[in-house]
Amino acid sequence: MSVDSRPPGSTAQHEAAERRLAARTLLACPVLTSHQQPGDLAVVRRHSAALRSAFAKLLGYHLIVETSFARLVKTPPSPDSPLRPVQRGDGPPFTPQTYALFSLACAALLTPGTGEWLLISSLVEQVRADAASAGVELRDTPSENRRLVQAVGLLIDWGVLTETDGSLSAWSERQEEGVLQIHRPLLPHVLPRPLRNVASLADLAVQLPSATSEPRRSLRRRLVENPLVRREELPEEERDVLSRERSELTRLLEEHFGLTLEVRAEGALAYDTEGTLSDVAYPGPGTVRQAALLLTDALTDLARPTAGHHVPGAAADAPGLLTPWDTVSGELEGLALRHAKAWANSYVADPARLQKEVVALLESMSLAFSLPEGLVLHPAAARYRPEPHAQPTRAARRLADTPPASVGAPSDTLFTESLLREAL
Repeated sequence: MSVDSRPPGSTAQHEAAERRLAARTLLACPVLTSHQQPGDLAVVRRHSAALRSAFAKLLGYHLIVETSFARLVKTPPSPDSPLRPVQRGDGPPFTPQTYALFSLACAALLTPGTGEWLLISSLVEQVRADAASAGVELRDTPSENRRLVQAVGLLIDWGVLTETDGSLSAWSERQEEGVLQIHRPLLPHVLPRPLRNVASLADLAVQLPSATSEPRRSLRRRLVENPLVRREELPEEERDVLSRERSELTRLLEEHFGLTLEVRAEGALAYDTEGTLSDVAYPGPGTVRQAALLLTDALTDLARPTAGHHVPGAAADAPGLLTPWDTVSGELEGLALRHAKAWANSYVADPARLQKEVVALLESMSLAFSLPEGLVLHPAAARYRPEPHAQPTRAARRLADTPPASVGAPSDTLFTESLLREAL
């Protein structure tokens, strides 16, 4: 198509779509470098002025764009947000100690006199020395060494450090030396605030940027960052915005981030129709995700809750389905036996570990929360009711150009027509 034959507004539409893609990229990956994501960074730089304005106005985020990197500095999540610690690949989630070691690694790299290249062993020695000075316990044990490797590995993932000779994994496994190159321009912007005048970890926590803001901005932030926003957890001002300004909120989320807003009596969800924005794949492959999906289905069928049901021990207006822990354990053990050939042996042989990780996954998605007496499923869990296996006809497969149906595909609405939705 020639320039003259383009339909009116096509250039503006293209620019808007490119800005939206750049915003989504930054939300999913808040650190971009010219070495690791040159194409994404080029798009962000092209729209840097509009992106800075949009992130600041809509979410209260600060965007830094330089020649070799872009860094989106987010505000801390609200205290009632689900815990979703950093997780590198299949490794364990970051613990508070891992985050402390990450901060100490940044401080070590910022030490005056540190050059552009650094031995891995020298960085580790500096972190250990700084940990002792800051009162952070760091023993020379395999588990704590793994946390230290996780912290340094995240800096490599983000492009702050580059492995130039040797690797961090080789140092971790065989103590083989390696050389790291420091991306000096990006380094000062990795942490959400400067480390100067921070004498202890307590100072770092106290001086974190405040997440408080006017209700429109804080509600948008919840919807963009959280899998599900429960209505009973919203402050009154944010509930009022959700009710009175739903049309404008819907427009802004779609226009700037490509998210579709769904609002129900029990909560709200800004979902991504492309399925590329979330860092948590659910439903998805793997034993824990499959077990979580089947557990919510089993508990719903087992309890058959009645209309108007509320959770004992929770807020009076909190909808949900409470299942005692012994029932949860029994259902998971039964599922593990039935799917022993397909699920990982480490989980089948350790039901307690499976239950812990299943509950953590559901809580990170805001689909459940724990009480001393049991597990509470939110009505939104009904959105992921598994579909039965079905073999479509050959003609249907040709028309749809898809493989045979899989289990656990989510519906296009927040609450599916299921028992849990009808009851609550």
